[in-house]
Amino acid sequence: MKVAMNKLVWPVAAVLTFAAATVNADASDQAKAEEVVTEANATLQDFRGDPDMTWFRDHIKNAKAVLIVPTLLKAGFIFGGSGGTGVVSVHDEKAGGWSYPSFATIGSVSWGLQAGGEAAQVVLMAMTDKGRDSLLSTKAQLGADASVAAGPVGAGAQAATVDILQFSRTKGVFGGLTLEGSVIGVRDSLNSAYYGKVVQPVDILITRSVENPQAKPLLENLDKAK
Repeated sequence: MKVAMNKLVWPVAAVLTFAAATVNADASDQAKAEEVVTEANATLQDFRGDPDMTWFRDHIKNAKAVLIVPTLLKAGFIFGGSGGTGVVSVHDEKAGGWSYPSFATIGSVSWGLQAGGEAAQVVLMAMTDKGRDSLLSTKAQLGADASVAAGPVGAGAQAATVDILQFSRTKGVFGGLTLEGSVIGVRDSLNSAYYGKVVQPVDILITRSVENPQAKPLLENLDKAK
């Protein structure tokens, strides 16, 4: 009997342990997702308040989508890279303005003499359908799937004719930041945790079948650009 009970208890214990770990993972992902949204809103506010971001403030209303990355980290010496997590929102007046956020990562690997420990706030502004579609896809490479260039800074500046404009504010040296070659991917775990079920970017950004009130301040901030 004891042997039989042990055979029963161990599988049950394993299931309960796995379930507890899953709940903890979900709770951790939900907290992370909410933190990213809050920081994305603060980043957008920083850009809107920056006197050098005149073109950005005046033209974000013309963007088809944005990817806001609160912290893009660059690290390494000789061989290094950069990466960060952010949120994508699609602009469609017929659908009601800006969509609720979908979570994405952006990262790259680089080679050459470089310093480490640098960081930047980054906003990618998709100006064409191709640029928007690249932010909607499960995986896209800037420069290959959509052209990218640094966004104009200051009043009277002219924007390059590209799919995506890149704007950045540095927290350190991070000179000559370029995202060409960087890969954008989807953070499925954060999307699922934030909306309480398994969802794809198209569900969030296009059909808009889910929502989370925690993102309201971010959407209101984006709407101020009208």
